[in-house]
Amino acid sequence: MSGPPLVAGYSTRDVARLLGIAEGRVRALARSGLVSPRRGRRRELRFSFQDLVVLRSAQGLLDAGLPPRRVREALARLGEQLPGGRSLASVRIGADRGSVVVRGEGEFWEPESGQRLLDFEVADLAVRVAPLARRNAERARRLEGMGAEDWYGLAWELEAAATEEAAEAYRRALEIDPEHFDARVNLGRLLHEGGELEAAEACFRRAAEVRPDDPTGWFNLGVALQDRGRREEAIGAYRRSVEADPQYADAYFNLAGLYEELGQRAVAIKNLKAYRRLVRG
Repeated sequence: MSGPPLVAGYSTRDVARLLGIAEGRVRALARSGLVSPRRGRRRELRFSFQDLVVLRSAQGLLDAGLPPRRVREALARLGEQLPGGRSLASVRIGADRGSVVVRGEGEFWEPESGQRLLDFEVADLAVRVAPLARRNAERARRLEGMGAEDWYGLAWELEAAATEEAAEAYRRALEIDPEHFDARVNLGRLLHEGGELEAAEACFRRAAEVRPDDPTGWFNLGVALQDRGRREEAIGAYRRSVEADPQYADAYFNLAGLYEELGQRAVAIKNLKAYRRLVRG
């Protein structure tokens, strides 16, 4: 592992301008422990896009009259409640009659109580961040000494706001380290979302070869194969995923759907029961 990326994130001034709040307020929110920004080469604060989402959500909740302590606790608990691989940028957070409420993937819940039930859109924030994200990418192209982990970190920062630049940064990371598992998986995901299913399949297949004991590569390969209509191969990939991690609930769910399509109802029900057991647990 190398140190922090040479070019990553957004300055305190950037954040203040993007969120429409004072720089002192940004620093105060950072000191409160809501986010953990990196330090730049001159020890200045460097915020990630995820930090921007957290800070914007916190500011909105504070503006709605929630006490700072409750805001910190609610956002911390929400981070623990999100499934692996999801970030706060994937949900919408808001205040409703004095409570923090969250909407994501068709469901509502209160992170403070954990009961399933701000409304701050992330898309417009990503639009405003995009020019700064592209600026960082351009600066990175001119720098020497960027390692695979540097490019990976930059790509992760670029994803929400500048998808093409993120994909390029992942490719740069893989040129330096062809076995960088996370860069391979994330590039495959971007390709998949962009409709490049053949290229995505190749990415996920290579990731699974690099780290066969990690269920993520196999699961994503299964999704790509399923979307290409290759159901039997997709089942094989999903089965490898649950062999690597018997607790990988989403793989059981997808297996259930595929077996149902193939008319193997008993096997479909078995996998659906496994999924429900894991989700309820």
